[in-house]
Formats: sequence, structure tokens, C-alpha cells
Amino acid sequence: MREILFVSLAFVMSIGASASTSAQNQGAAPAWIKDAVFYQIFPERFANGDVTNDPPGTKEWGGKPTPRNYFGGDLSGILQHLDYISSLGINALYLNPIFASNSNHKYQTTDYRIIDPHFGDEPTFRELVDSCHARGIRIILDGVFNHTGVDFFAFAAAKKNGAHSRYKDWYTFHGFPVGPVSAPNYECWWGHGSLPKLNTQNPEVREYLFDVTRQWMETGIDGWRLDVPNEIPHEFWKEWRALVKSINPEAYIVGEIWDEAGPWLQGDEFDGVMNYRYRMACVAFFADRSIDMMHFDSLLVQLRREYSDHVNASLLNLLDSHDTERFLTMCRGDVASWKLGLLFHMTYPGVPMLYYGDEVGMTGGKDPACRGTMVWDPSLQNRDMLEYTRRIVRLRRSLPVLRHGGFTTLLTDGDRSLYAYMRRTNSSSAIVVLNCGNVQQVVSIPAPPGEWRQVWPVEAKVEKSEHETISLPVPPRAGIVITGEEERTR
Repeated sequence: MREILFVSLAFVMSIGASASTSAQNQGAAPAWIKDAVFYQIFPERFANGDVTNDPPGTKEWGGKPTPRNYFGGDLSGILQHLDYISSLGINALYLNPIFASNSNHKYQTTDYRIIDPHFGDEPTFRELVDSCHARGIRIILDGVFNHTGVDFFAFAAAKKNGAHSRYKDWYTFHGFPVGPVSAPNYECWWGHGSLPKLNTQNPEVREYLFDVTRQWMETGIDGWRLDVPNEIPHEFWKEWRALVKSINPEAYIVGEIWDEAGPWLQGDEFDGVMNYRYRMACVAFFADRSIDMMHFDSLLVQLRREYSDHVNASLLNLLDSHDTERFLTMCRGDVASWKLGLLFHMTYPGVPMLYYGDEVGMTGGKDPACRGTMVWDPSLQNRDMLEYTRRIVRLRRSLPVLRHGGFTTLLTDGDRSLYAYMRRTNSSSAIVVLNCGNVQQVVSIPAPPGEWRQVWPVEAKVEKSEHETISLPVPPRAGIVITGEEERTR
């Protein structure tokens, strides 16, 4: 049977209205997070705003990224492009590490107390925070507290003084003298000798990291993304969260955990995690096209069931990042697939994040290829993708139901490549229909109560038929969004 079989809209309207449930105050995510659209910036590759702080041997902007080369991106470059970021509709930034480090990615910290000199200094950073806040943009930093670089003062002292060093217990050494990075005799991240692992069970280490946290919280930042936090004991994060929330109760804490993260999301550690499993489902459906909509929907159902509604609403959803292939690359350059994925991304529960440059058509495989320099030359940008991004972000930010509403699947029609779902709050609803096929389809929807209008891709009045149904044409490889305010019973 090829006719469209929608879930009963009357039933959908009768079930719970919103994805959010009341959370214990001590475990609640910040109130602003549901309204956030994040933009991730890899500072070394975003913009070179101050050539006087360029590292020696800086390469020409636009060159091929390698694990060790530099292009001169810095904090001034971000400052100079805040108007551009605002024009995207972005209201939250996540910056990869900015503290002193002898690597281009800055995950090998040499000094947590200072901004990397090739990025600028603390006054420049404070100016960035203040300028972001003046534009209504939140800013969170990357906290790399699991490991340091080998030039970090405590590791350098232990290597120099061996068993007599007062810092020997800041790490876990298996003997002295300290071995070279090529043959480490100490605990390190995934066996990389250049990334010795801190002993966070040592009270001195904890207090040092807590002091660092206090220092940067006092600059006015709005939260932290935590690098490999699953490798640090839960007790550390419980104490650390209490500290962060005591300074700023509205700080957002999000962990980099690629798998199921329930133990960290009980309200006493993180507000959310980077939703990599969501990304994998989106890549399989929109990019690889290796699963159908029934399978895609079942994956999403499974993911939502693992967490409470208020946690699901606080997850940082991503289609790519500095650790993955870019989404357009995974789509094999097919912009239509990319657009479908972004439409879904901006209409799904959780906190959507864009990776810098995706909006202008940047491509790139696995690290380091995904860490190319931002394309600023308009003649090299995909301007259609840029405008599409601005419009779809604007749509999300203009409709509270897309940020606060519950999620109900309405249709998974494999024969016609149609996928539809509803977002709903107590007072309004939005229906999204995606046509993943190559021919136009007409979708008939049992008419929900109230007045409805189409808001994507164009504004249009929605007419009901004499049979109280709405029939809408859905273009191939595209989607539509209609919204309605419910009629209230008196």
C-alpha cells in the first residue's frame, strides 16, 4: 500500500508536550543551553588576525594541513570575524584549546596559566569574551585535564630530578629515569609518550587544576568542553562540577565521550556530552545512505531512551568536528545530502553545533585534513551553502518549538523515501517532512487543530481540504516545515 500512513495526530497531540522535564536544581543544565547554536573553532586554522605573533615557519594561508605545520590563526582573528559569526545566527562558541602548547592543536599543554603566545595574551582573550557577550554569544573552552605535554613544568621537573622530584607523584611513573617519548615508562594517553597522563587522584594535582579552572572562570567564560573525561575518575568530576557551578551556576559542562555516557549524566558531573553516536547515525543515513529511514529512526529512538528528556535536550549534537571527516566529505560532495542533513540537524532535539567552514563548503578527511584553514575568499566559498546555513539557523532560532519541543516520529516510508516527525510544546507544533528520494512527493497529513502555515523552504499559507487534510508537495532531496498554534479548549 503506497499511501502515506501517518501516526494519528490526535494521539500525538494528546501525549506529553515537551521534551523537557523538571530536573533537580543541582543537576539542571543551564537555562540558555536549549536556545544555543554552537560554532566550533579550531583557533590555529580560523583566521590570522595578528601576524606579529605567528610561529616560526608559518605557512601561507590555504596550504595543506599536516600534523605539525602552522598557519598563524589566533584570537585576534576570531575577534575580527565576530560579525561574520553573528551573521550565521550563532550564539555560542566552542574553542579548541588555547593554552600554551608546542603543538598546533594545543592538546599538549605546557602552561595552563597563560594563553598560547602564538594566539595572543590574556587581555586579548578577555576582549574576546567581552565582545562575544556584547553580541549575545556565549563562549566555552576546551579543558584538557587528563594529560599534559612533556614540557609542562611538573613533568619536566620529574624528568630532571627523577625519584627525588617533588612532582614525581603528579604522574604515574613505572621507574626512573624517565624514559623518552618514543619508549615511555609512564602512563600516557593511548600510549603517546608526548602526552603523559596526570595523576588526578593526587590532591596537589587536583588543587592545581581547580586553581586553573577558577582562573579562567573568572574571565567570564560560559563553560567547558572536557577532553577525554572518561579517563579521569568520577570523583574528580563531581568535585570539579561543584567548583564550576559555585562560580557560575549557568556554566555549561559538556564531555567528549563517544559512547554511552549515562554514568557522567546523573546531574552531578556533566550537563551533556558531544553526541558522536547521533553523528554516526546521521552519516549513515544522509551521507553514506547505507541505512533506510526505519533503521535511522530506530537508532534515534534508542539513543533518546538511554537518557532523560532534560539530558537529551542538553546533548551537543554534531555532524563533524576536528576529530572526524567533514560532513560534506562524508556526503561525497553531494550538497543536497548535506542540506538534508543540516535541515534535520537544526530541527532535532538537542544543541546543534557547526564546525567552522562547513557553511562555505569546506571538505577534508580524517585529521589533519579536517583541520584546514578557513576559506575567507568569497570566490572560493560555496555561497549557496552559506545562505542556506544562515536561513536554517534563523529558522531554528525563530521557532521555540524547534528548541524546546518534544519529538515524535510521524512517518517512515521507505517506498517513497519520506521521513516525517513532529516537534511539540504545550502551545505549538512543527512538522518536518524530509524527501530523501529523487522525485517530488505529495504528502497528505490529517489536519491538526488550529491554523497552520509553511515556514520552510518558503513562507506559505497551508489550506485544509474539505476532508480536513493538508496536502503538501515535497521537492526531491529536500524538506518542508509547517508550524501551527494549537486551539485551546475553554
